[in-house]
Amino acid sequence: MKKPLSFGFAALVLTAALAGCGGSPGTTTSTPPAATSSAAPPSSAPATAAAGAEMTVASSSAGQIVVDSKGMSLYFFTKDVKDSGTSACTEACLAAWPIFTTTSDAPTVDGVTGTVGTISSPDGKEHVTLNGMPLYYYAKDKAPGDVTGQGVGGVWYLVSPAGEMIK
Repeated sequence: MKKPLSFGFAALVLTAALAGCGGSPGTTTSTPPAATSSAAPPSSAPATAAAGAEMTVASSSAGQIVVDSKGMSLYFFTKDVKDSGTSACTEACLAAWPIFTTTSDAPTVDGVTGTVGTISSPDGKEHVTLNGMPLYYYAKDKAPGDVTGQGVGGVWYLVSPAGEMIK
């Protein structure tokens, strides 16, 4: 009797963590939805990768999105507050949504038109921001072009080149 209860509780905790600390959104930014087509496969590499650019733009099933230099999708968390200098994703949330970091004070970009910056993370790393909002990876995205974090928990969204949430 105890094993099924323990398993159910563990599943509940895991689901809550993967939902990315869901709840009511803090700051939301929206753009008109990009034209979607099931015929448009996710890109396996950045569409316009300049040598050494840390962020670039790629085509995906959600339209043009911001990716890192390896083509991995980047996301916004709606509970983050624009220009607050902090991340609302902490502890268990960070296991599912690792931060996008840089070693530079001025991350290099190609095709990204939003304002790029950094904030200090609790562990002392430089967390990259776009238009004042921190950027994250999704741990379940395993290959360039994966966009499996889009819309998770109703609080995680891909990022447009202009630095807007793609909903």
